[in-house]
Amino acid sequence: MVNVLVVDDELPAVEALAYLLARDERIGSIYKAGSGAEALRALESHEVDALFLDIHMPSLSGLDIARVVSRFSRPPAVVFVTADEDKAVQAFDLAAVDYLLKPVRAERLAESVRRICELPDDRADRDGGDGTARPEVISVDQGGVTKMIRRDDIRYVQAQGDYARLHTAESSYLVRVPLNDLERQWKQAGYLRIHRSYLVSMDHIQQVRLGSGRASVLVNGAELPVSRRHLPAVRDKLETTRVRPRG
Repeated sequence: MVNVLVVDDELPAVEALAYLLARDERIGSIYKAGSGAEALRALESHEVDALFLDIHMPSLSGLDIARVVSRFSRPPAVVFVTADEDKAVQAFDLAAVDYLLKPVRAERLAESVRRICELPDDRADRDGGDGTARPEVISVDQGGVTKMIRRDDIRYVQAQGDYARLHTAESSYLVRVPLNDLERQWKQAGYLRIHRSYLVSMDHIQQVRLGSGRASVLVNGAELPVSRRHLPAVRDKLETTRVRPRG
């Protein structure tokens, strides 16, 4: 069970987020704070595994609180909850587990809780020893605005000429990078080429269909074709992840 602290200077926002969290069976105790100072007092009094922080608050902002807790011997996971997108770079520099935009949707919040639950107990194992997890963050342009997205949010990539379209659970983004380049750069991050037009995240494959004469994978609800050329690599990858009895 994950014990959480919800911090926001607007009481309705605190109550709304606490209500959604209470519906998740993975959540244990839920503590609430209406200011940065109140949040720090709560952290002294309670065992907290994760913080859900509003960024814009008077006196101590959510970013200020995150900087403080990053110096803890065992810092809680941090999820920023805000109506703005312009602080995403700073948020991920502070090793935020996630960055939620208001109004928060239940399914998106569930994804944040999943990420928290999957964090290793010893974070040094995943970050090189400095106690902070640093996800790969990518900048994309959309409508004249630069947005920051986490690479592990990208379910699959679709080739579009000299461009590539990055598909997340909520949206898609066009970047001027050929799919062949992304295949080379992201191979070690678990992305697999399944077709001349598709690169998929192995972590997000929901189903594999290997029928006679036709193969496909289901990713984020989309059925994507597996070409004959790439089918052996897909089979090999499935073999390496297959659960086997101990000999």
